[in-house]
Amino acid sequence: MTDRWPDIDEHIVSHRIIPAMMILREVFGHSIHEAIDAFGARYRLLRETRPDDFTVGPEEYFRHFYS
Repeated sequence: MTDRWPDIDEHIVSHRIIPAMMILREVFGHSIHEAIDAFGARYRLLRETRPDDFTVGPEEYFRHFYS
């Protein structure tokens, strides 16, 4: 299996939540709830390590996204 984290990370920093979640579910076999948890953990890591790469600020990121 190829490393899909670069793809997932690019979706996360570019504010493409659904495509990132779809890859998490596909690659790791996560349920929706597990994918949400994995996404949240990766989002927090990327916010710490790559804050300037994000296309929207933290206060806007999850606005209008309901899970």
